[in-house]
Amino acid sequence: MTAKNMFTAMVSAISISISANAAEVGKAAPDFSAKDAKGTDVSLAALKGKVVVLEWVNHGCPFVVKHYGSKNMQKLQETYTGKGVVWITINSGSKASGSYTDDATFIKMSEEKGSKASHLIADESGTIGKAYDAKVTPHMFVIDAKGVLAYNGAIDSKKSTDVADIAGAENYVVKALDAVLADKPVETAKTEPYGCGVKY
Repeated sequence: MTAKNMFTAMVSAISISISANAAEVGKAAPDFSAKDAKGTDVSLAALKGKVVVLEWVNHGCPFVVKHYGSKNMQKLQETYTGKGVVWITINSGSKASGSYTDDATFIKMSEEKGSKASHLIADESGTIGKAYDAKVTPHMFVIDAKGVLAYNGAIDSKKSTDVADIAGAENYVVKALDAVLADKPVETAKTEPYGCGVKY
């Protein structure tokens, strides 16, 4: 085998490895283990049997401000955690980017916003974010009780920072969660997320 062929084979093997672990709708969601901001161990494997939402956040982002300032996100969190859903809010901002929040700050900011999330995870290394290819804040994922990724994309259909757009938007996360909780297929399982880029 020539050096060129060996290099091509190596690249192919790496691509296969990455794609096999990528977050793909209809396939097992990438597993992860982390301590949340309060020091509680959280792992996707341990949550099997529960519907899980992953929400990427950066409270300095105007798209996040739209959904938190209007209480839209908190209402979703409260409604669905009340139905047994585990809601995990994640900040994958690195210290170098300036969007990192340590655990104490993350808890304080979330409490001030009225967050009803089950767990807050400061993913400083970006490990979880990169496993899911989380691109923006907010980027939303819904994982069904079998651990399969059921939805990946935007929170809703209005790609703006205007609070007034929330009322007329199609909320993809609500539709995905309602379908999954009713053990029905998610009609719109993948959309293009909108927001501020995750600052790894």
